[in-house]
Amino acid sequence: MTGRRLPGVRYVDHAAYTVPDLDEAVSFFVDVLGAEELYRSKRGPDADFMPENFDVPADAQLELAMLRMPPNLNVELFQWQTADRRHEHPRHSDVGGHHLCFTVDDVDDAFEILRQIPGVRILGERKEVAGDSPAVAGNRWGYFVTPWGLLIELVDRSRVQNPPHLVGPADWTTHTEGPTSS
Repeated sequence: MTGRRLPGVRYVDHAAYTVPDLDEAVSFFVDVLGAEELYRSKRGPDADFMPENFDVPADAQLELAMLRMPPNLNVELFQWQTADRRHEHPRHSDVGGHHLCFTVDDVDDAFEILRQIPGVRILGERKEVAGDSPAVAGNRWGYFVTPWGLLIELVDRSRVQNPPHLVGPADWTTHTEGPTSS
């Protein structure tokens, strides 16, 4: 590492995920998670631009949708077309494994709704953190998989007595300075 911090970093703008069917994924985010679709865009194929700027094959083309997840997250969904596109998802334990997490008021209520949605797979039952992690004891959580394979976690921290400081609505200010060093 260089020991130098990237200048001017202010906040996360969006998280992005590649999906097999953009319309299906947008519908799920809008209808189930309450997102708002902001816009769509297309690019490619362009044998010079796409490999240089996206690190994808020369024949690649994409369509994307930008969504707003109230109150503070933008999610960009990509649907790619290319002759050698792979279809398997990395497992959670694989390099490149990932998930998206949402805070909910009650995990049990959320899972009850998700159980009624065709193609959604809930992984196990709702879990609750016990005394083995005292800083977050009472934290209730669980994972589900969307119909196209995106792993999503739901968390309810309302029962945690003295939670560690996690960024939330009270912290939403413009970040202008980095941490000081001695």
